[in-house]
Amino acid sequence: MLEYRIDRRSGIATYVQIVQQTKQALRLGLLKPGDKLPTAREVVEATAINPNTVLKAYRELEREGLVEAKRGLGTFIRKSLGSDPAESPLHGELAEWARRARDAGLERDDVAALFTSVLEQHFKGDGEA
Repeated sequence: MLEYRIDRRSGIATYVQIVQQTKQALRLGLLKPGDKLPTAREVVEATAINPNTVLKAYRELEREGLVEAKRGLGTFIRKSLGSDPAESPLHGELAEWARRARDAGLERDDVAALFTSVLEQHFKGDGEA
């Protein structure tokens, strides 16, 4: 089951973090159509956030057509996003690159900034990265 990690220092709204993490799990094939998302209560217990924040995120995902709420049953994935990059040979290459970056003394935020910069260079105008 998907476990959300909330970074209160990121400057990104909590509900947006939930939406982004759900989309990332969809892109990586960790969530597939028919899978159930954690209940709002489970997310609240794990993250100590307001239940309305979780519901707002789930409503946004529903508005985008990615999930479907079934009264009394929960919220379920309706469709996936993109291909399954976790199965790509590039996954291993990227993991090796991340290991080398860490070994070179880069902090997680440094690596994220570097990777984001490269993404912006190579995927201009492609929408969400």
